[in-house]
Order: sequence, then C-alpha cells, then structure tokens
Amino acid sequence: MKIFSSLTKEQKEAIGILQIGTFLEYFDLMLYVHMAIVLNELFFPKTDPYTSKLIATAAFGSTFVFRPFGALVFGYIGDNIGRKPTVIITTVMMALSCTVMANLPTYAQIGVTASWAMIICRITQGMSSMGEIIGAEIYLTELIKPPARYPAVCLMDCAAGLGSFMALGVASAVFIINLDWRVVFWIGALIAVIGAVARNVLRETPDFVNAKRKLQNIIEGLGRNTNLIKRSLIVNEKVNKKTALAYFLIQCGTPLRFYFAYIYSSELLKNLFNYSGEQIVNHNLVIAIVDFLGIAYFTILSHKIHPLKIVKATMIIFLIFTLCTPYLLYNITSPLHLMIMQCICVFGIYDVPAHAIFFTHFPIFKRFTYASFMFVLSRALMYSITSFVLVYITEKFGHWGLWIIYLPVIIAFKYGLQHFENLEKNNSIIIHTKNLLTT
Repeated sequence: MKIFSSLTKEQKEAIGILQIGTFLEYFDLMLYVHMAIVLNELFFPKTDPYTSKLIATAAFGSTFVFRPFGALVFGYIGDNIGRKPTVIITTVMMALSCTVMANLPTYAQIGVTASWAMIICRITQGMSSMGEIIGAEIYLTELIKPPARYPAVCLMDCAAGLGSFMALGVASAVFIINLDWRVVFWIGALIAVIGAVARNVLRETPDFVNAKRKLQNIIEGLGRNTNLIKRSLIVNEKVNKKTALAYFLIQCGTPLRFYFAYIYSSELLKNLFNYSGEQIVNHNLVIAIVDFLGIAYFTILSHKIHPLKIVKATMIIFLIFTLCTPYLLYNITSPLHLMIMQCICVFGIYDVPAHAIFFTHFPIFKRFTYASFMFVLSRALMYSITSFVLVYITEKFGHWGLWIIYLPVIIAFKYGLQHFENLEKNNSIIIHTKNLLTT
C-alpha cells in the first residue's frame, strides 16, 4: 500500500504479525458470542424465556466484568517488563481457554459445573483479548510515526473486525453443514498457538526501550538514592485526570454500538420475525461485513483526514440515528429495515481511527496500565448496563427506553472528544513555536 511506502521492513513485518495475532484473538473471542444461541442451551439450564434471556446476557457480560483485573495485570507487565511479552501471554491464554471449551462436558452431563467452567473460560478470553488489542495498538503507536501511524494502528481494528466476521462465518457453517462446534474451538486453539509462536520474532518498541534506557541512566547516575529516583520526571510523570476521564468516556461509546447492532437486534429478529438461530447468524454476517468494510474505509481515510475529525463525524451520525431509533423500531415491517438500521449503527460513536492519538497523551511508563484500565472499565460498565439495565428499562418503556442510556453516553462522548481536540491543538501550537525558534 502507498500509505506504508515510507515504513521499514521491520515495521511492515510487525504490522503483519500483530494483525495475524489480533485476528486470531477476536476470532476466538467472538466464536461464543455468535454461537451463543446454540451454546447457551448446552451449558446453561433451560428455564422460562425471561430467565433464559438474563442467563444469556450474564454469559455475555461475564466476558467483560473481570477485564479491569486483567488490565491491572497486563498493564503492569506492559509498562514494567515490555509490550512484546504482553501480546505473547494474551495469545497463549486464548489458546488454553479454547482448548478447555473444546473439551468441556455439557450441562446435561455434569450439571452447573459446566455453566461455571464456561463462564470462567469466557472471563479468561475477555481478559486476554483486552491485553491483546491494547498491546498491539500501543506497540504500533510507539513503533511508527505519523501520518502512517494512524492507519497502521487502525489495521488492528480491521484484523479484529475480520476475526469477528470469520467467527460469524464459522458459526454459520455449524448450522448449514452441521459442523461439530467442538471442532471450531479446536481450530481456534490451534490458530492461537500459531499466533503466539509468530510473535516471538517481534522486538520491543523503540519508545519503550529508550525510556527504559533513560531510566537506567538515571538510576546509575543517582546511585541508590531512591528518593531522587522517584522525583525524576520520567518516573514521576503523572497522568492528567481529565485525559483519563476523556478516554474513558470515549470508550463507553463502542459497547452501545455493538449491543444494538448484534444483541438487541438479534432479539428483535427472534421475537418480531420468528428468526431461527441459523437465520440470525446469517443476517448478522451481513452486518459484520459492513462493519469490517467501514473500519477499512476509516483506515484509508485516516491517512488524509485527521482521525479526530472522522470520529466527530461518526458521533453526529449516531446522534441523529439515536433520536430516530425508537420511532423506526415501532414502525419496522421487515428484517431488511432492521438490517439497514444495524448497518447505520455500526458507523456510530466509534474511537476508530483515533486510537494512536489517545495513547500518546499518556506517560510512556503508565500508558499501557491507564489505557487498558480505562478501556476495560468502560466495557465492564457499559456491557453490564446494556446487558442488564436495558432489559428492565425497555421492558417498562419499550424502545424509547434506549434514550435513557444512549443520549447521556453520546453527550459524554462529545466531552471526551473535545478534550483530545484541545490537546492536539495545544500540541500543534507547541510544535509550531519550536519550529519558529529553530529557524
């Protein structure tokens, strides 16, 4: 691609290897999400429809609730040991969880133990995927300079989107050709192992290595005086609280987009149009294709248009969509109408393609911890709200209940985006001033 013509061979190889790993991680993670209609019946007790819905959302939400703990663990590894070990460890974890799931007895065989084991596997996968995507994106942010940095980091989202799409394709194959679902998870485990092996050839990022070297020089220069070491700028650089909050608020947008496009709409297809599990999977396969194509388009666009401008445009589109959604849902007459709404929704409040910009505003030795923790905290909060609170709100207020959650989140998203826009403006002024002084 012409966009990456200025990159070195090592940088291009890093992009390729990290893409493969991210694809595999999200293929494995989303397999259960898209096959939940089948797997929930195998691993959870059969009850009334309302309770079954809560059980299904609990299985879905468990993937994200424990992610903050994983963020602290992987954040510590990433900021203290290195970016490379983190992306390898997360891939190994995904391989192990897929192996367990491929061999796990069903609820009919071992009772509630099967339910708990499946939830634990989902928690492990959720923690693993968190460290994976953040680790890969930070790695490329620190390896490549702008403007190629923006599309390079976006390629990780493309890989994640492609992995989700392929997971849907495999789920569809399970229905169409009666493929054994256990074989699918064995394939997931195998390709995760391949990804872990491939990542061993990566080198640590230059920014992290240089920062470590500076820290080592400080330690050698100050001897064992720990007080002076702690006072040094590189060690004691603080995270701006407003920046952390702004990043958190922006990250809260993606779960809403995902929930409506895949979870809420699937329930509508099932209840309004009597869609079977196979039909829902095939329907969502189209949405996944549109989602992937949208990310790919943003990736290309980010090399020409500033990423924050793209994010702002998608936010405005999603606001208009949200205001119209309840009315449209009450007047929906066919699955095609819902599909069009889903396709619009996947272009909603989205942090793509501005990841790299957000990361650079965190101190290098706290970047992984804060970015990953804010990332997973937003997912844990928003997926819990969408999975549980919306069940009750929409039960009482119908589709209008979506406004109670969606509108405040869009307003918060706008605040977070404006904060980073101001930071970028200030950086531009500083860089321009330095250039004037040196000429």
